[in-house]
Amino acid sequence: MAAPKTLIAGNWKMNGLRADGVTLAKTVAAGAPGVSAKADLLMCPPATLISLVANTLAEALRHGLVSIGGQDCHHEVSGAHTGDVAAPMLTDLGCGYVIVGHSERRTNHSEDDPMVWQKAVAAQLAGLIPIICVGETEEERDRGEALDVVRRQINGSLPDAAKAANVVIAYEPIWAIGTGRTPSLDDIAEVHDAMRALLTDRLNDGDGVRLLYGGSVKPGNAAEILALANVNGALVGGASLNAEDFLAIAAAA
Repeated sequence: MAAPKTLIAGNWKMNGLRADGVTLAKTVAAGAPGVSAKADLLMCPPATLISLVANTLAEALRHGLVSIGGQDCHHEVSGAHTGDVAAPMLTDLGCGYVIVGHSERRTNHSEDDPMVWQKAVAAQLAGLIPIICVGETEEERDRGEALDVVRRQINGSLPDAAKAANVVIAYEPIWAIGTGRTPSLDDIAEVHDAMRALLTDRLNDGDGVRLLYGGSVKPGNAAEILALANVNGALVGGASLNAEDFLAIAAAA
């Protein structure tokens, strides 16, 4: 089976006001035709900007040059959950993806695998593709537990209905996020190979699930990371806030 098409997903995190969102979206849309043959582009702005960014990207969205996604969702479709966003609300805004289980959610909001599983299921029921994030802490890596942690998180977070068309997995070593530190290529390859083996064993089409690497991805290191056999894209943090950097990462695919 041919390798799945590269996906470059930009997680804006809690950054950007309206003017920032419009400028960034316009610049990415303008550059998208130049990289669309190499990679699918996904922009995940904060919830306050999704509608504005979707409107700004309307033409690019129609032509499949860019997709838009949310950064999190609640597992319930509605209810008394002040401040939360339901998956159907994201779909209603034009989203096609949603990030779930990001390390910052797991750490700062005490989200565990069962909760991430619930969110991933809710996303799929709403027609969204969940990007399920997994990854070890520095202490877990130092103890030689990285592969065990990643396998446990995938097994605990992956919906029963998962298949290549409706789920993405992102490996983000927690100690490499926003620090400028990046694991060696051998480290990344080892984890991605282990994830592929697990998914191939668990799913009929596990070899087609897109596996993203996230953790200080930038134009200078994107080409060598994206060239690894089981790396099918990147979950980009800080560099996604600069349109030129984001597009350069996609061009490196």
